Amino acid sequence: MPLLTLTTNVTLDATQQSALMAVLSATVSKLLGKPESYVMVMLRPDRAMMMGGTDEPCAFVELKSLGLPEGDSAGFSEILCDTISEQIGVAANRIYIEFSNPARHLWGWDRGTFG
Repeated sequence: MPLLTLTTNVTLDATQQSALMAVLSATVSKLLGKPESYVMVMLRPDRAMMMGGTDEPCAFVELKSLGLPEGDSAGFSEILCDTISEQIGVAANRIYIEFSNPARHLWGWDRGTFG
């Protein structure tokens, strides 16, 4: 049920993409205390993006999860920014993160919902 989507203007080859998604999947599982078998990671590299008037490396991250502990978002932001910076070289001040905690009945899976 956790979904992390990373959109970036950084170009990554297939090996880099797989490695990055594996790191992000494990990170989300640990952050949220949920089994990695439920974590989905979507990566959108090499996108036309601009931040602050430049096309230097930047990223937009969306972390959506049922029961997302909203009081922990600052700590999650720090860890996600550090991880992305280490993995693909995007400076933390060029990363925006959107956190969302959808209603259980609005999250579908396996022909049903969680609500």
